[in-house]
Amino acid sequence: MHPEEPEASRVSPAEILLLGSVFLIAACGLIYELAAGALASYLLGDSVMQFSTIIGIYLFAMGVGAWLSRFLDRQLVAHFLRIELLVGLIGGLMPAALFVAHSSLSVAGHMVGSGLSFRVLLYGLVWLVGVLVGLEIPLVMRILKQRFSRAYALKDLVSQVLTFDSLGALVVAIAFPLLFVPHLGLVRTGLFFGLLNSAVAVWALWMFRGELRHWGAHALACAGVVGTLCAAWLGADALSTWAEDHFYGERIVMRATSPYQKIVLTQGHSGVRLFLNGNLQFHSRDEHRYHEALVHPAMAAHGAPKRVLVLGGGDGMAVREILRYPSVEQVTLVELDPQMTQLFGSEPMLTALNGQALRSPKLRIINQDAFSWLETGSETFDVIVVDFPDPTNFALGKLYTTAFYALLDQHLAASGYAVVQTTSPLMARKSYWTVATTIEAVGLSTTPYHAHVPSFGEWGFILASRRPWRMPERLPEGLRFLTLGTLPTLFEFPADMARVPAEPNRLSTQGLVHTFEAEWGQVR
Repeated sequence: MHPEEPEASRVSPAEILLLGSVFLIAACGLIYELAAGALASYLLGDSVMQFSTIIGIYLFAMGVGAWLSRFLDRQLVAHFLRIELLVGLIGGLMPAALFVAHSSLSVAGHMVGSGLSFRVLLYGLVWLVGVLVGLEIPLVMRILKQRFSRAYALKDLVSQVLTFDSLGALVVAIAFPLLFVPHLGLVRTGLFFGLLNSAVAVWALWMFRGELRHWGAHALACAGVVGTLCAAWLGADALSTWAEDHFYGERIVMRATSPYQKIVLTQGHSGVRLFLNGNLQFHSRDEHRYHEALVHPAMAAHGAPKRVLVLGGGDGMAVREILRYPSVEQVTLVELDPQMTQLFGSEPMLTALNGQALRSPKLRIINQDAFSWLETGSETFDVIVVDFPDPTNFALGKLYTTAFYALLDQHLAASGYAVVQTTSPLMARKSYWTVATTIEAVGLSTTPYHAHVPSFGEWGFILASRRPWRMPERLPEGLRFLTLGTLPTLFEFPADMARVPAEPNRLSTQGLVHTFEAEWGQVR
């Protein structure tokens, strides 16, 4: 015979559900933190700074909330229910509210992404949600201890609650970039977890219905919060469209969110524009100036390039220019985001812009991190075109370091040329010359040049090679911007863009990110 199970070891359904609510609470709390960090990165740039600031504020606010929980002595279930409703309502609506606020402030004349009012609202909401989330776990532990004290020593209570809390955080940390953001977007992700918080409140309303004072008022509050979040869910598309149309200033014709970035295309009377995380990447009316300047000085100087590598440039515009050369046998495009290459390889409006370059039989597409791909590969190329976004954060900044350019050198044929898009030598002068110094630090010779692109202003590029660059004798036919007569003027730098002293950008320090942010911050 087996001895009867001790009474203290049995776990009631109420205990299981209360511990399960800890899992949901932790999941929701982390989601609000991640959503705020991702949204701040989209709208304010510098993802490392934004995530660090938001995590710091959020964790400190949670500590304040945990401290404040000591002042809640009576009606713990009622307090817990109200806090769940507040977290669900404020946290769930936070991404939508921030999108609307950012768009409204931009329209009102504030500088996009840097307005003090928006930052105060952002960090204020993060603080408020953090305080409320900090109140939740201590209240759950006290409710468990009050009602099920026979089953829990303090060490067991803390252990179980923190275990469920950690599991909830782990699940959503993985699911947020892989599942929720790509399929629901930031606005609906916030609303979904707001509804989960509300579901915990509804469960508490039912489970403890016999001891709640003013049960009807609590039920009405639950219905109001759930109804508000459901209405926001139904209107999420209209709200996002309104906010983004105001932010971008033109009609949005395509939007997509990948694990790596938010992709938006707008169309106005002057043409099509591509934005990644809110930053303009090209305008169809003058992108030919940028891409011709990026590609042809290197390609034409080589003479007869056969194997060409493009790093970044998932829109296919650089590939379009490369394919003008009959000598090209293969183009390898390494683009991190598969959604970019899928969109620009299949959507008729986009394939019309790149001349269906991404469908060329000469093209090989590799969706992988360029740094990692260079580390593991051994191929060499006649021309390498580096078309990355600017170093606005450390994830991008690593692609402008001595470590990266040393890898680039290993994949460049002895007689080959590499070209790097290198921000504006006028608006970000020190940043531009920092890249030149960084390339030279790995033993490559540099030939800086620039071109005027109306959508961006004066824009810079740097040729890198082991042999001196020479002026080409001919250019492909059909170019709209470059000619043999005007090409030499690209290599002349007026006094306000002339070289300034700069230190190489190294992977361990990434000073370029700070320099870039400081220079462009002054422009904004």
